[in-house]
Formats: sequence, C-alpha cells, structure tokens
Amino acid sequence: MNSTAVTQNVALFAELARDWWDPDGSSKLLHRVNPARLGYIRAAAVAHFHLDAKSRRVLTGLSALDVGCGGGLVAEPLARMGATVSGIDAGEDVIAIAREHARLQGLAIDYRAGDVTALARAMPASFDIVTCMEVVEHVADVPAFLAALRGLLKPGGLLLFSTPNRTPQSWAVLIAGAERIAKLIPQGGHEWKQFITPDELTQKLAMAGLRVTDIQGLSWSPFKGFHICDDTGINYIGTAVPV
Repeated sequence: MNSTAVTQNVALFAELARDWWDPDGSSKLLHRVNPARLGYIRAAAVAHFHLDAKSRRVLTGLSALDVGCGGGLVAEPLARMGATVSGIDAGEDVIAIAREHARLQGLAIDYRAGDVTALARAMPASFDIVTCMEVVEHVADVPAFLAALRGLLKPGGLLLFSTPNRTPQSWAVLIAGAERIAKLIPQGGHEWKQFITPDELTQKLAMAGLRVTDIQGLSWSPFKGFHICDDTGINYIGTAVPV
C-alpha cells in the first residue's frame, strides 16, 4: 500500500507516462526546468562531499536515490555523473518507462515501483544522496514521507528538494498560467492548497530529523530561462542534512 501517495496523482501521471521523455510533451515544463535543478544538485553535492568540481563523473563512489523519479529525468543524469542510482515512484507505468529508457541509454539504474515508507523500512541508511524534486506537493502524508527520506539517508548524507511555494504568485503562474492557459503542466496535476511554504517545510523537516542548510528560489525569466535566484515566491530548491 502506498501510504504517502495521492491516488489521483498516480493515476494522472500514469496516463502521461508514454511521452515522459518528449521535451514537447505533457512533461515539457519538467524538461525545461531540469538543467537548473541539475546544476544546483551537482553544486550542492560537490560542496557537501568536498568533491572535484572539474570531474565529469563527479559523484563516483556515492549512492543516490531519486524519490518520485517519474520517467528518470533526474535519475539518469545522476547516473551519468557517476553515482550508483536508484529511483522509486508510486506509479508502475512511469517506472516501466524509466526502466526501458535507462536500458536504451545503457544506464544501470535500480528502479522500483512502491511506497517510499516501505523502502525506508527495508533499506535504512542506504543512500548518500536523496533527491525529491517537485514531489512533496503531491504527498498525502507529508510527515511520514519526510521521515522516510530521513530514514533512507546515511549519516552525513544530503537531501535535495524542490517544490512550489504557496503564494498568490505561485497560483497565478503555475495554476492559472502554466496549467490552465499555457498547458505546460497537466490539467489537475497540482492542488495549490497542498503547496508548502519554505518556513513550513523547514519546520516539517526539522520534526523529521533534518536540518535545512540552504533554500534558494527557482524561477524563470525571458533572458535567463529557468535559473536559481533569491526569489522563492513561485518555486524553491534546497538542501537538508540529518541531525
């Protein structure tokens, strides 16, 4: 049983699974924001683990888990950076797509369909890096979900997360603009009331045994495209460590 997954969201993303890797398909917004997210992930890992930033396979020797991995937009780049990568998603359809795409790319990624809380019980303290990109806003039981992320991290590990902020600005841009008008986000894919503010998430992470070490804005401009910035009004990305 998926104790943290929202059933409607799982069903919706299952319908979209087939064109997950199409940059102009239903997941096109994820494709466009991905380079900024990956740049942040790489830089944060380099700083946290004192790695050689010039190395092409900079994460060699580290284990990484992408939670809510979908078709593998984050998991595959992590593998190319040298990490030993696993991915978990509540949707069996998207996991099937992720496995097939990784096979075609020659990437060995351990994809699993299931509940992250069950994985935390089966594989405690197994990963140096846990990523959770645009997932927590889809979660039914946020405290249980965050506790599972904490349980999966090794001592000294690093959690990376991104999620929309709950502000009038995020409603206007993500719900009204990107979802309803521009069709960049699948219709019904987000519930604005489930968005979490940085302060709320910081508190919930603390309750789960994780200390936030950085939060930055993730935004878009016609000049820079998607980029990391100081404005957290729409979306934010950050890091946390076990305490």
